[in-house]
Amino acid sequence: MKKDALPEAGMRAEWRTIRVMVELYCRDHHNCQSPPCAACNELIEYAIARVKKCPLQEKRTTCGKCEIHCYKPAMKKQIKAVMRYAGPRMLKEHPLLAARHMLKGMVKK
Repeated sequence: MKKDALPEAGMRAEWRTIRVMVELYCRDHHNCQSPPCAACNELIEYAIARVKKCPLQEKRTTCGKCEIHCYKPAMKKQIKAVMRYAGPRMLKEHPLLAARHMLKGMVKK
């Protein structure tokens, strides 16, 4: 991949946040010693693909506050469960990623 093809730092941080949250959920719900399991890895890949295709890109807020709903209903249900569980736990395990995500959610369009 060429250097000019690398995503902006904010997008990379968002991808990392998605991955960390799903891995935390997977570890605690699926008893995976080295997460993620296949189902959780599929959710990570799906979520990152959705973020990559987001028409708002760097101007976007969090998916939960977005007016464009690009997740399939089943995947949306899964990611909501992950976010509900992992969100509060992120403050302890990954405080910088959690703070960045919370701040991004406070941004108005």
